[in-house]
Parts: sequence; structure tokens; C-alpha cells
Amino acid sequence: MPATHHSSAPPTSSAEETLGRIPVLDVRPVVQHGRRPAKAVTGETFEISATVFREGHDAVAANVVLRDPGGRPGPWTPMRELAPGTDRWGATVSAGEPGRWTYTVEAWGDPVTTWRHHAQIKIPAGMDTELVLEEGARLYERAAEGVPGGERDVIAAAVAALRDERRPAAARLAAALTPEVDAVLARHPLREFVTASPTLELLVERERALYGSWYEFFPRSEGTAEQPHGTFRTAARRLPAIAAMGFDVVYLPPIHPIGTTYRKGRNNTLSAGPDDVGVPWAIGSPEGGHDAVHPRLGTPEDFAWFVRRARALGLEIALDFALQCSPDHPWVHKHPDWFHHRPDGTIAYAENPPKKYQDIYPLAFDADGEGLLTETLRVLRLWMDHGVRIFRVDNPHTKPVAFWQRVIADINATDPDVIFLAEAFTRPAMMHTLAQIGFQQSYTYFTWRTTKQELTEYCTELAGEAAAYMRPNFFVNTPDILHAYLQHGGRPAFAVRAVLAATLSPTWGVYSGYELCENTPLREGSEEYLDSEKYQLRRRDWDTAEREGRTLTPLITQLNTIRRANPALQRLRNLHFHHADKEEVIVYSKRSGSNTVLVVANLDPHHTQEATVSLDMPQLGLAWHESVPVRDELTGETYHWGRANYVRLEPGTRPAHVFTVLRPSTPQIGGSPTS
Repeated sequence: MPATHHSSAPPTSSAEETLGRIPVLDVRPVVQHGRRPAKAVTGETFEISATVFREGHDAVAANVVLRDPGGRPGPWTPMRELAPGTDRWGATVSAGEPGRWTYTVEAWGDPVTTWRHHAQIKIPAGMDTELVLEEGARLYERAAEGVPGGERDVIAAAVAALRDERRPAAARLAAALTPEVDAVLARHPLREFVTASPTLELLVERERALYGSWYEFFPRSEGTAEQPHGTFRTAARRLPAIAAMGFDVVYLPPIHPIGTTYRKGRNNTLSAGPDDVGVPWAIGSPEGGHDAVHPRLGTPEDFAWFVRRARALGLEIALDFALQCSPDHPWVHKHPDWFHHRPDGTIAYAENPPKKYQDIYPLAFDADGEGLLTETLRVLRLWMDHGVRIFRVDNPHTKPVAFWQRVIADINATDPDVIFLAEAFTRPAMMHTLAQIGFQQSYTYFTWRTTKQELTEYCTELAGEAAAYMRPNFFVNTPDILHAYLQHGGRPAFAVRAVLAATLSPTWGVYSGYELCENTPLREGSEEYLDSEKYQLRRRDWDTAEREGRTLTPLITQLNTIRRANPALQRLRNLHFHHADKEEVIVYSKRSGSNTVLVVANLDPHHTQEATVSLDMPQLGLAWHESVPVRDELTGETYHWGRANYVRLEPGTRPAHVFTVLRPSTPQIGGSPTS
């Protein structure tokens, strides 16, 4: 352990005690001024920083102490000044097992470094030579008190040399500044006036909370020619193909009974025909509510079998959790106080003017909040008992934030592996707060960020301080969102958006049909799909499409393979953008240890773009003058890249490069010729 010297300081006021003998200010990451824990996942590295300084010119230093969920401190991590003269110090640490950790920054006076600085000035100048050498010897003796036996001999030899008057002063000083002495003192520094920052919490969760590939599909569309409405048994036939594409999570829209009152017809028409299946989010009928399975999908036992079948293929099931009801939901009759009533006594349906959702009743949380909380926890735990460990929460921003804080805290107190994804396309303050109070993942604005400036600014924000609590899930499309970029960009747009989502964010997702580049809107200017699967069954002929080569399945499979092979793509905080002299070309990199991935993408789905790419070489772990081989993992081709490089990207054939930087120890794969 480091040798620590505590001074006998005079009594201080409470304000001075808060500040500390050596100021430690602005510790980061910090969430809601320390009221909520910062987040990490097992194995994730991240930076802890603080402003540290002291009076006068004496040296100061700092370190980080991480304590595990049992309160046991790990090896302390030395901090470094991030930029000379800024007083901002930082250290990179790594999270361990899941649980509630804590972290503290310790600042301290460094008398040995102060003495060394003075000695290296005074000794050559012949100033107070013997006094300076004796001062050093005494400091080293104090430092030796905290050094274990074998290493103590190294310090003892330095002390003897400093006092050896038979040798020249310069030689005596040099003997105290050897690499061996430096190494021992780096491990066991002499620390004075140690001042600790307030202790902050760190919530460490399982890796799937940060990293994974999601696939969304409607089991009811996976029927047969004889029986068009799919079941869990027929839908399970789609699982091997999803697993083969490299996905980790299968997300299912609500699987519960659907109401018939005000049921919507195809393309959101207000009058449903006898064969219209209704919207899955209009939950509840006489057959049951949130705790029931739609009888046409099967039984609860069939669902549990579906979950086990997915798990056998390496897939987790994420289940939609939508706290809203159809007019036929059992809650409407059993708990009428859970709903908003209009002046005429009728229950208010959901609205987002000009949109109306007559088939859905929103819940009111202020009349019987405790009752709703109890029922919510019961329903969630019921599906957890069926094997569900991930919930995609529909529109959480339309419910009280405090409600979700209690729900997630209660579930994670007993089941910390359960993950909640917030589907909240709403104002930034609400999205950030939902993440801060417990949601492990968040939908984002990625779908609407299509230009280089938009992507650079937004992703820089997500990978910056927000990464301490908000983990993005980059869905390229959803049943609700078919962006104009996809509508008008065709297959090249689908390809480049997949590349961006899969490499910018450690978690990304696709909604079924993306592989087929389905891009017909309900009408011009709408983000709704024509013949949306929300209102009807969509039977897709996957076999024919794959056989005829009309799908993006090969690209999606490649991207997920690349993600699994490159740890750098499994992290968020390591994102760095580089310069390209065309607005249509975006360049960014991610680095984790010796693994570096560099992505160059053409954002123009209509035209070939040529550009000069200027790389920030130190961000790649390289010197400015270096030139290294890079392998395009999409094609297997190898190039030599340095600080400035030419690219030509064609939307139809080569929308992007996904390079790995080949260092001397990187194995060569594929044998493609160097270009």
C-alpha cells in the first residue's frame, strides 16, 4: 500500500472540511449530482476524472479507488494530468462483476516528486548540496515504511547512496533516480495530506445492457398457407435464420389478447372487417390482459417453449411491455379508477393530435398509483418466470418517471440481470432522465440523423458524458418509422444505414422486412408503412428472396460477424470522428486495446463520392508519420493507409469500408492482394 503521512492540521470549519486539504473538484462521471449511480457493464473500461490542485508549487498527485459490491477496495489506479497546466486528472478503470460498486478520487501531496524537482536544479548549481541530499534520504526512509521487504532494499540502497559523502553529489543524486527506484515508488508512493472526494456509486450491469444486435418480428405473421395467422410454434421456424444472421436478441411486439372495440383495420382505417387482426398494442379482451397470451398465438406453455427454443440458438427474447389497454381489457371493468374520465363519464382514449387511438385507453397514475405499481410488478415477474429477461417498454415517457424508478428498482433488486429498454422518442430531458433513473437502454434520434454533421454531433454527445448513464440502441427502422431517407434512397440507403448503426453503437436493431428493403410509405410525407404490419399480417417469402439474392442478409450477417470479432465495436465511449473533405463522406474509428476499427461511409445513396480522408493518427494508436495495412472486413481487401488517404465509394457496390488496422501481431485473413 502507498505510504501515507497525515498532517496535524488545525481545526477547520464544516465548509473547509467539505473542500478538503487538497481540493478534489468536479469528479466525473457523475449523474444527477451524485444522486444516481453512473453506469458501466462488466469488462467495460471508462475514464474517471477530477480537478486536483494545491497551494504553492509543491507537486500533487491523485489516484482512483474502486470498491466492489462487498465494499472491498481493489488495487488503486494512478491518475495522470490529462493536459499540462489544466489541473484536470484522469484514470482509465475497468468494471468487474455486476453489482453496486463505488469509486473515490484521492488527491495527495507528493513530497518525493517535489524534492526531485528541486534537487535536479540545486545540485548542479551547488546550492545547499548536503542539505538537499539529506532531505532526500529522509523522504526515502519515510517512503520505505510502506514498501514490502524485497523492494525495500532498492529504496535502502538509494538512501545509502544519498548519504555516501565519498561520492560526488551528482552520482549520489543519480543513484536515487534510477528506473528501479522509480518503479518501486510508483507502486508505493509517499503520500501526504491525502484528501478523498465524496464516494460515488457505480452500477455495473451485464454486458447485454450495452452490447447486442436486436431483431424485431411479429410471430402472428409467421403462419402457413393453410393457417395464415402464425403461432409461437410456426414462428419458431424463423429463429434459426435470425440466429444465423448473428443477432443476439429477438424482440416481440405485445403477445396478449387484442380488443375488438374500435379495432383498427388495414392501414389504420377506423372500420375493421371480420378478418382484421387488430393492433397488438390495443391490449386486452375478455380472454385476458397483460398477463395472458393471445389464444391464436398459443398458450403460455407454448410461449415458454418458444423462449427455450430461442435460448438454445443463442437468442434472448425481449418482450414488449405496453402499459395501456383496449376498451375490452379486464382492468377497465375491475379498476375504472385507473383511467381518465371525461366530463360525460366516458373513458378518454389515447391521442397525439392529430393522431387518435380510439382502440387504446391510457392509464391514469395518480388515483391508485400503488395499485398500478403492484399489478405492474406482478405482470413483469410473471413473464420473467416464463424466461423473459429483457423488456422493451412502450412509450415510457407518457407515464410518471417516479413510477418507472420504483418499478426498475424493485425488479433489479432481486433480478439485476433484467434489462429495460426505453422506447421514448421524445424530448431530450425526458430521454436522459429515464436513462438516469434506471432504464438500461434507450431508443434514440438515430433514425432522423442522416447528414454528417447531424451524425457527428449526436453520436459525439452519446459517446461523451451521456455514456455514463444512457446506452443507445440504434434501430434502423421500426414498425412506426420508415424514414424518408430509406423511402427515397432504396437499397443503397438501407445498406449504409445498417453499416452506420452496427458500427456507431454497440447495440443496434432491425425490424423484419429491412432485409428486403421494404420502403413504400402509406403516402408521401408519411413515415408509416403502406400495409403496415401493425394492422395486418405480412407474409414474406424469405426463401425466394434469399435464393434470388434480393436481400441484405449477407451484409447484415457480415456486420454482426465483424461486431463479434472486434471488441472495439462492442463499446460506446471510444468513438472518435476523423476528417473527410466531402460532406457526403463520414469517417470514424473505435479502439479497444490493440483492436482498432476504422469506418468510412458514403452517406449519399444516389451518387459515387470521392474524398480525401485525413486521419487523427494518435487516436488510432499510431504515430503521425506511420503507414499501416488496413483490411476491409466487408471485402477482404487490404490497403496501406497513413495520415491522408483517397477513397471512392459507390452506393450500389461499395457504400462503405469497415477497416481493421493490422498491427504486426494481427493475423492476415483471406489472402487478398494489397491495393
